[in-house]
Amino acid sequence: LKRTISIRADIDKNNTNMLILQGELRAYIDPLLSQHPNIQYTMEGEAKEQRQSFSSLKWGLMFVLFIIYSLLAIPFKSYWQPIIVMGVIPFGAIGAIGGHWIMSMDLTLISLLGMLALTGIVVNDSLVLVDFINKRRLKTNDLLESVSLAAVSRFRPVILTSLTTFLGLMPLLFEESTQAQFLIPMAVSLGFGILFATVITLLLVPINYMVVEDIKRIWKG
Repeated sequence: LKRTISIRADIDKNNTNMLILQGELRAYIDPLLSQHPNIQYTMEGEAKEQRQSFSSLKWGLMFVLFIIYSLLAIPFKSYWQPIIVMGVIPFGAIGAIGGHWIMSMDLTLISLLGMLALTGIVVNDSLVLVDFINKRRLKTNDLLESVSLAAVSRFRPVILTSLTTFLGLMPLLFEESTQAQFLIPMAVSLGFGILFATVITLLLVPINYMVVEDIKRIWKG
């Protein structure tokens, strides 16, 4: 048998970030317990629920990426081109984090859920570019010309798609009602993630397409 002590507390979520608080508690407790190796502790309650949620998000992200890759690989008939399309996904996450910084908001579990949803949205613009390049190459068989025209020709639909999505989320971003507050972090992740990923997409996808073609050419010798 072991003696146990339970310490319970409620936090003010409007003024306290749960993740930061847990980190500060561990930074304070761990050095003390290093002097007493027989003592152990666990954070339960909401902290336990968050650990379980993060674990579910990890597997959910892996499943979503696999499904997206599969759905892209079938119509493209390529193992490489889905990677070009999906290469913008990390930049969507960067944009989401930057959006939280701009809005002076802390990252929450809802923010991460927004980033998970973002993975299926940011690939749309890069999908449009890759599809245009493929169709153009079938007509001209000129790789450089097809890649050069992609961002120029598809600029309007790509920008309009992202701007309309962001504008549609703006009312929620500035909503002050209590019922909408827990959804705002998700809207920030989606809105700013899409904007940043769109700018990167117009530059990165043509470059990555050329790089992949060079790799394939070198591989074939």
